Amino acid sequence: MEFDKFCSLDSSDPFWDWNRTWSAANPDLTQCFQNTVLVWLPCLYLWMCAPIYLIYLRSHNRGYICMSNLNKAKTAIGLLLWMICWSNVFYSFWQRHHGISVPAPVHLVSPTILGLTMLLATLLIQYERLKGVQSSGVMLIFWLLALLCATVTFRSKILQGKFDLKYTTFYIYYTLLLVAFCLSCLTEQPPLFSQALKDLNPCPEPGASFLSRITFWWVTRMMIMGYKHPLEEKDLWSLNPEDCSQAVVPQIVHHWKTECQKVKRSGKTLYSPTQIPKSEGKEGQPPEESEILIVKTDRKTKEPSLLWALCLTFGPYFLISCLYKIIHDILMFVGPEILRLLINFVNNSSAPSWQGYFYTALLFICTCVQSLILQKYFHVCFITGMRLRTAVIGAVYRKALVISSAARRTSTVGEIVNLMSVDAQRFMDLITYINMIWSAPLQVVLALYFLWQNLGPSVLAGVAVMVLMVPVNAVIAMKTRTYQVAQMKSKDNRIKLMNEMLNGIKVLKLYAWELAFKDKISEIRESELQVLKKAAYLGAGSTFTWVCAPFLVALSTFGVYVLIDEHNVLDAQKAFVSLALFNILRFPLNMLPMVISSMVQASVSLKRLRVFLSHEELQEDSVEHKAVAGCDISIVDGVFSWSRNESLNVCIPEGCLVAVVGHVGSGKSSLLSALLGEMDKLEGTVNVKGSVAYVPQQAWIQNSSLKGNIIFGQEWKEAWYQRVVEACALQPDLEILPAGDKTEIGEKGVNLSGGQKQRVSLARAVYCDRAVYLLDDSLSAVDAHVGKHIFDQVIGPQGLLKDKTRVLVTHGLSYLPQVDLILVMVDGEITEMGSYQQLMSREGAFAEFLHTYANIDHTDNSGETQKWGILQMYFNSPSSPVTMILINLLDNSEVGKLTEADKASTGQVKLSVFWAYAKAIGVLLSCISLLLFLTHHLLSLFSNYWLSQWTDDPIVNGTQPSRLMRLGVYGALGLSQGVAVFGYSLFMSIGGILASRCLHESMLYDVLRSPMSFFERTPSGNLVNRFSKEMDTIDSVIPNIIKMFMGSMFGVLGACVIILIATPLVAVIIPALGVLYFFVQRFYVASSRQLKRLESVSRSPIYTHFNETLLGTSVIRAFGEQERFIHESDQRVDHNQKAYYPSIVANRWLAIRLEFVGNCIVSFAALFAVIARESLSPGIVGLSISYALQLTTSLTWLVRMSSDLETNIVAVEKLKEYSDTEKEAEWKYEHSSLPPGWPTHGCIEIRGFGLRYRPNLDLVSLHARTLNAVSYSVGIVGRTGAGKSSLTLGLFRIIEGAEGHIIIDGVDIAQLGLHELRSRITIIPQDPVLFSGSLRLNLDPFDSYTDEDVWMALEFSHLKTFVSGLPDKLSHECSEGGENFSVGQRQLLCLARALLRKTKILVLDEATAAVDMETDNLIQSTIRSQFEECTVLTIAHRLNTIMDYTRVLVLDKGEMAEFDSPSNLIAQRGAFYQMAKDAGLV
Repeated sequence: MEFDKFCSLDSSDPFWDWNRTWSAANPDLTQCFQNTVLVWLPCLYLWMCAPIYLIYLRSHNRGYICMSNLNKAKTAIGLLLWMICWSNVFYSFWQRHHGISVPAPVHLVSPTILGLTMLLATLLIQYERLKGVQSSGVMLIFWLLALLCATVTFRSKILQGKFDLKYTTFYIYYTLLLVAFCLSCLTEQPPLFSQALKDLNPCPEPGASFLSRITFWWVTRMMIMGYKHPLEEKDLWSLNPEDCSQAVVPQIVHHWKTECQKVKRSGKTLYSPTQIPKSEGKEGQPPEESEILIVKTDRKTKEPSLLWALCLTFGPYFLISCLYKIIHDILMFVGPEILRLLINFVNNSSAPSWQGYFYTALLFICTCVQSLILQKYFHVCFITGMRLRTAVIGAVYRKALVISSAARRTSTVGEIVNLMSVDAQRFMDLITYINMIWSAPLQVVLALYFLWQNLGPSVLAGVAVMVLMVPVNAVIAMKTRTYQVAQMKSKDNRIKLMNEMLNGIKVLKLYAWELAFKDKISEIRESELQVLKKAAYLGAGSTFTWVCAPFLVALSTFGVYVLIDEHNVLDAQKAFVSLALFNILRFPLNMLPMVISSMVQASVSLKRLRVFLSHEELQEDSVEHKAVAGCDISIVDGVFSWSRNESLNVCIPEGCLVAVVGHVGSGKSSLLSALLGEMDKLEGTVNVKGSVAYVPQQAWIQNSSLKGNIIFGQEWKEAWYQRVVEACALQPDLEILPAGDKTEIGEKGVNLSGGQKQRVSLARAVYCDRAVYLLDDSLSAVDAHVGKHIFDQVIGPQGLLKDKTRVLVTHGLSYLPQVDLILVMVDGEITEMGSYQQLMSREGAFAEFLHTYANIDHTDNSGETQKWGILQMYFNSPSSPVTMILINLLDNSEVGKLTEADKASTGQVKLSVFWAYAKAIGVLLSCISLLLFLTHHLLSLFSNYWLSQWTDDPIVNGTQPSRLMRLGVYGALGLSQGVAVFGYSLFMSIGGILASRCLHESMLYDVLRSPMSFFERTPSGNLVNRFSKEMDTIDSVIPNIIKMFMGSMFGVLGACVIILIATPLVAVIIPALGVLYFFVQRFYVASSRQLKRLESVSRSPIYTHFNETLLGTSVIRAFGEQERFIHESDQRVDHNQKAYYPSIVANRWLAIRLEFVGNCIVSFAALFAVIARESLSPGIVGLSISYALQLTTSLTWLVRMSSDLETNIVAVEKLKEYSDTEKEAEWKYEHSSLPPGWPTHGCIEIRGFGLRYRPNLDLVSLHARTLNAVSYSVGIVGRTGAGKSSLTLGLFRIIEGAEGHIIIDGVDIAQLGLHELRSRITIIPQDPVLFSGSLRLNLDPFDSYTDEDVWMALEFSHLKTFVSGLPDKLSHECSEGGENFSVGQRQLLCLARALLRKTKILVLDEATAAVDMETDNLIQSTIRSQFEECTVLTIAHRLNTIMDYTRVLVLDKGEMAEFDSPSNLIAQRGAFYQMAKDAGLV
């Protein structure tokens, strides 16, 4: 052979010799093989990797590392190795030159190649240093390969025992290789200027060595810390820069925009619509109609592909995982092959025993490499999933800030929050498994190939069974998809309703409507559970098919194999190698349906996301900001989507104060929206010069400190801040608030009164110091004297804003003489325009309107809205030590805190939580499921044992005589397994549904029974999170986890039993490994559980902030603060991912350690089988090792599931939390002695009544005078904080009295059930709240009145014409929060509610704050005519509304100062006289 001559000139050294290697008792490789293959292999590896690695390093520069001792050592060793290789070459030349001997070509070629390779390695070490690589995997593998190859040669040289120069250089070479390998395991210092140096707690991953990275050793420190004490926020690492929002989100946004542009471009080339000239469009023909239609038809043909955008963003990184997956899939089949060789080895007694040990070692190495690669694969997948979630949340948030109002109305807050929480989660879940789409078929093909080798054509029977299974699974997956969509829809509706209920909880309590809404939610929930139940039946079916599939495949294959030819003998090798392959087959076959259904879910989510991200955005160019001479604000020929067809023309000069007046619903707010660019502009131009500040009609308050609300992200200017606070009359409020301007304001400003909210909103605008101010009715909610103060100090001709352009929408007529220009609006058009004098002299509609109300034009519009709040009173009550929530009176940092953040509970989940869940399922069901589980696993063990007995049957005349009996029993065992599986799957799923129904019902009831103070303390984000995320976990996650947990637990026990029966020696090892396993598991669970809790706690703030943003988009846009809010949202997401990232890597850390335990068990089972091969039958060896091979996965699953069970059962714990919070009094008492028509007279007596806002605060008392009110109309007046609210709070028992009594018609209200009380007195609250649903539902949720009654109520509340003009009349859908009605119309609907109930007692709480004078008059006259037989209590600031009441009650500091008729009180010249004088009424 030519090659032999290459190694030795006389061909005395062959390349390969079987007798010396495989068959020898002490094997050795030939010299030729050692000098060629073993030398060239590492060289080949490095030269192949180098080009790719260099390109990678060029594109990934991390900054350079200074020369360190470690680096010097590595370089020196590299150069020494290079020199040694050259010395070998020179020695060969020297030998040849001196004629000592003529060396074979190999002695020149191999050292030369090796020398060049060592030079390359040294250069790579330096290049890595320049590019900032701290530890290199490529080099480590190279040194390892070189060392392993050299070790074989080293052993050979030791055995030969010769010594000359070449031998000496080889020993030096070997030593240097060992040192180089050890050095490459160490890690370099971080690069200069790297992020890690600046960070307080950087993630150790980038700086970890390669070995530490592949074994996840760098996680160990956190695990130890988590084991010693529960992890806290400060223990978490910072996120890696490439995982942060600012790195991830811009990429996806960029790719998505590119996609949208592509579609737009292709749309434009397809159609070139003809535009209708403007003039034609004006004459009643809608403009550019053809264009609109064409774009619509085009939209159907092509949508921008979100999927492609996601692929471009995450594809490249994700492709690495595909590489890992391929390697792992190939390694999977090494196990069965080695099993085949081992059974052969046990059968062949003449084989040298080292082969057995060799197989065992090979098995161990392969399984370990397989574990490492699999975990690396998962790591890449999870990181991609995490980035994907960040990207989705970021993209949705950014979109929500620019979405147009029309599009915004198509998706509710609940739906958009679901996009962030549920749909983003769906993508994350899918990413882990998506590779199965190509990997599963690959595994199936490989498995079939090996099976064919083993059993021949009878495999086709098994394949046929599999092929039949696929359509069954496909049908199940498709059905599951339909149910999925239906369930998502119900869930969206439920969360939407829940959200609104929590926002309007106060109204629900005041009207005693909790039960109606509870029923409505339960109804939606019931339909959701019906869908879940159907899905559960399907799930049981699919579990049945996939547990039976592998068995049926095995049965049909073995059956056909034995039956087609009686000489086909089923021996151990055929049976168990096939079984091991069938077990491998089982995974892809099980996973495929799961992956398909997961893909289906993700495609639903993808579509929802695409639809949301494709929504129309606000026209960026709808408002221009260019300077126009003499005009600060101008609209020329403006036609807007909300206004009628008439075009608007407005020009407002610089520095002008403009008032916009008109009736409710005449389009005043819409005009401001047009100026802000919030409204779709169809024609014309809008120009606003300079920056804008906007004060909306309903103040938008953030959940941060009062100061934070005013500064709103601008730079801090102390003096200016003080001036603003004083001008906006906030100084007195700051003195009252517990922590001054550092007091935390609750969500939506719950702890501020309406007037305070409005003033904070105004102060924010003033502080920001803009050129143009748009004020939407910003004085409507404040006291007369406060309103006057604000007008004079801020808005008016002498105010802080006197040089700015101001547009003020107002109902307050007293300000009009002081403004420069008045716009009168009617039905979306500007009918009159001019100064006050001009309009009066024209004697048009405006003048007429003014004359009608001239008598009351002195008073300012309306009253400081008494916060229907619990907190207003004790802020102001002089006697109360003002502290918000007393956590600790002395701890100053807590003063001024209001909302309670979600807290992470610590320590182990208590058994009571598991017990609560088991009880919710039902004890009987739980026991039956357990029994069926046990049956299934016992049958499974027995059927495999039966198989091993079958394979050991003696062979008579080339056949096994009892094979038919064996086959029959084997089949029967399998079928009974299937039945057991179906049973437990069904029982578990049904149990899960029963549990989730029970838990949801009790939580809903607990939340509704909570008092108002609970809702003010608990952010709505937390509650919504409980009802969406935690409920979803209980619905769909926990039942599956329990099933898998039980499955893997019984699987592990079964495997251990079989291995012990086969090779009892393992009994020595199993306990030791069991202890190790237990420690690893406890270590892991302690940290993992805590990380899950931290992650769950940091998730709520994302949604809370998002909710808040959605409510305030117009304000954020008007102030141009989008970037700041985007940054805030990104930070919250990153904060959440900071807790999520360690939990992913902790999972990997655990899996590698557990799989190592599993791999040890496999190796020991094989080792002991090799040792005891004389006494074991092949059947038992096969059984033992094939079970051991499964053990690794079962073990990993067991820990994963046990920790998942612990972390997910936390959801039950969280739902149970609310059953322990304080509750209100009973809604209804069993034996109520209340007379049916009570109250018949409406006589209210207040006897020394006092109440406390919190247990440790002083009493707020309405002192011990007795107040009698019978069929009176009583006006209640008093300065802010005089106790007006306390009276209504006490009357409705929103806060229970601490002393004294309120008696209505002789009945002490404290003795009644809350619903009995609240349903029989009526209030028109200050904030008009509507719920989404029909108009009728909003008026009469219990359906207790006829349609005639409802229409009557609407007629009296002046809404009949409006409602009958709606297309659906009473069935008209109110949008979320009643957005599609103006505030005034909402107020009138609240009046209609009161008219419908028509109780003997009516309380008006500042009910006319948001309506104009005319509507106010209508309301007052309606109340006088409709409620003349009733007792009407009105909390008033507009004194003119109560001047004709029968009695006026003046409150001062919680005490009754005066009580008499208005005329008498004025005559007495007391406090009431003073107020009337201030208001200009006397």
